[in-house]
Amino acid sequence: MNRLAQETSPYLRQHAENPVDWWPWCDEAFAEARQLDRPVLLSVGYSACHWCHVMAHESFEDDEVARAMNAGFVNIKVDREERPDVDSVYMEAVQAVSGSGGWPMTVFLAPDGRPFHGGTYYPKAQFLELLSQVRSLWTQRRADLETSADELAAAVRSGTAAPSRRWADRDGGAPIPPDPLARAGPALQARVDPEWGGFGGAPKFPQPPMLEALLQAAVVTGQADQMAAFATTLDAMASGGIYDHLGGGFARYSTDRRWLVPHFEKMLYDNALLARVYLHGHLATGLDRWRQVAEETLDYLCGTPMTLPGAGFASAEDADSEGVEGKFYVWDRSEVVEVAGLETADWYGTTDAGNWEGCNILVRPVRGALTRPPAVEVGRRALLERRNLRVRPGLDDKVLTEWNAMAVAALAEAGAALHRPDYLVRAEAVAEFLLSVLRREDGRWLRSWQAGTARHLAYGSDHAWLVEAFTRLGEATGRARWTAAAVAAADALIDLFWDEEAAAFSTAGRDAEALIASPIDTYDGALPSTNSVAAAALHRLSALTGQARYAGPAQAVAASMAGILAQAPVAFSGMVTAAHWMQAGLTEVVVAGTGADLVEVVTGRYLPGAVLAWGEPFDSPLWAHRDDGRAYVCQNYACRAPVSEPAELAAQLETIHPPAPPVPPS
Repeated sequence: MNRLAQETSPYLRQHAENPVDWWPWCDEAFAEARQLDRPVLLSVGYSACHWCHVMAHESFEDDEVARAMNAGFVNIKVDREERPDVDSVYMEAVQAVSGSGGWPMTVFLAPDGRPFHGGTYYPKAQFLELLSQVRSLWTQRRADLETSADELAAAVRSGTAAPSRRWADRDGGAPIPPDPLARAGPALQARVDPEWGGFGGAPKFPQPPMLEALLQAAVVTGQADQMAAFATTLDAMASGGIYDHLGGGFARYSTDRRWLVPHFEKMLYDNALLARVYLHGHLATGLDRWRQVAEETLDYLCGTPMTLPGAGFASAEDADSEGVEGKFYVWDRSEVVEVAGLETADWYGTTDAGNWEGCNILVRPVRGALTRPPAVEVGRRALLERRNLRVRPGLDDKVLTEWNAMAVAALAEAGAALHRPDYLVRAEAVAEFLLSVLRREDGRWLRSWQAGTARHLAYGSDHAWLVEAFTRLGEATGRARWTAAAVAAADALIDLFWDEEAAAFSTAGRDAEALIASPIDTYDGALPSTNSVAAAALHRLSALTGQARYAGPAQAVAASMAGILAQAPVAFSGMVTAAHWMQAGLTEVVVAGTGADLVEVVTGRYLPGAVLAWGEPFDSPLWAHRDDGRAYVCQNYACRAPVSEPAELAAQLETIHPPAPPVPPS
């Protein structure tokens, strides 16, 4: 056993029996490198990463490779999910060196942390040669490596800085462009694959922030072609192999443009975010097939093994079982027919030849036809029972604050909108767990918990998502304590992470360990950025509480990115939606008291530009002199006539937030 045996990360513990003399990321490891005058070999990955497993088997479990690593380097292993700051800094270095990045990430550092070379996966022979070359350069051409380290460190600092630092002079301090969503909609639509949906070609990722922006753009502008692009994507994903048709939930990405062959790992964050996308699609259009996908995805999260007993949600399920990628999920047609019958076998597109490596990944050949006939539903349940007898993929059972907060937000919205009290119960239980276990006694939030131990200071993304989750939970339940929790999380977010000079939120807090760069997360990709989540969540909280101290940073970060929002809205789709509602103004709906019928009018509609106060009063001007059980709809400090009937409230909301354009047939 090496030092990783004592770590809380399942990914790090996977390497505890390697012959490599691994260190976790710590000051002692770098002190060892300085004392021995050796470079650091940094390896970054995560537990559900297929190629991380491949490199581990080929190299880190190999005695020959381990001897070379131990003789010439101080070797550090990092779980990117526990340390996103370390991952962000050194991924920037790898991308600067090679033009691309990914995991496993392999980086060579000077003992002071400056990178001088890096890459991703290396086969054993190539890796051994690289180790020899780096060791030779370290002993014979140190000056050249020092120069490379200086240059690469400077590139990292520039690349991880806020866009405002690079765009401030170029855009001349331009204001946020008018109608950000109207400008972004055509750019997003142009990126959509017209045949199979999604953005770009293979490999194809779902990209929830872009999908949310595309939906909002379609609704705000009434553009039917943008709604069609959104619908094509949702139907194609839910009909493809990236979706688990038996157990619910999505794999991380598709290796092809048709969404047929997934990379089979299932991540908590993907499923929390995609559940919201499908929920919002359902609320905007009334399409039950998207409600089905949203509920099946959330039911997957709320079931075994993702729900941990007495705790929160696990981080991920692996792609591999019994050492084979996808083995848990694929079928021979004969077994499907035996277990579920011919109708079910045809429904899921199975053939004797299979559609992937001689096996069948279950799909819906008729795109968007997701509502199962009774016989097929019986067959689906039978297949799920049979599959549950198989060896399940490995589980990363650490609880991450950020990702759990994403799930709480999704469950809160869905519970209120779909009349699923079980979702609200689960959301509150996870929120209670986070509050009780992932906060220190001094109130400082922590990032990760596993098997009774919480560690690592929480990041800006954790705090931003806590604000979003607690705010949504307060709106869904009418309980003031959740709004109070959102206020506390927002105060900590601003106090610890707001960078006045950059006009942005930093990744790591003021009390965190200093790295060679202080990254600021602004790009919206598979995950929305820290800054777009923070801006949107703080803006909504400000509207609910009437506290300008939350709106100030939100507006400042959007303004600082004005130039880049105008020129590259697709890369910053989350910030585009936040900036739009800052310009348009949020609709504030107050239901004084607990009028369930009035509350349901709000929660059952797609209202991305509205906030809701009801139930227990909290500290906000919205509650002034309102105890009459009626609903008030307000905008820009002016309220419409109070109403007491659901139809009247619906009519008022529809004049402000018109319905979405219709979805064309699949």
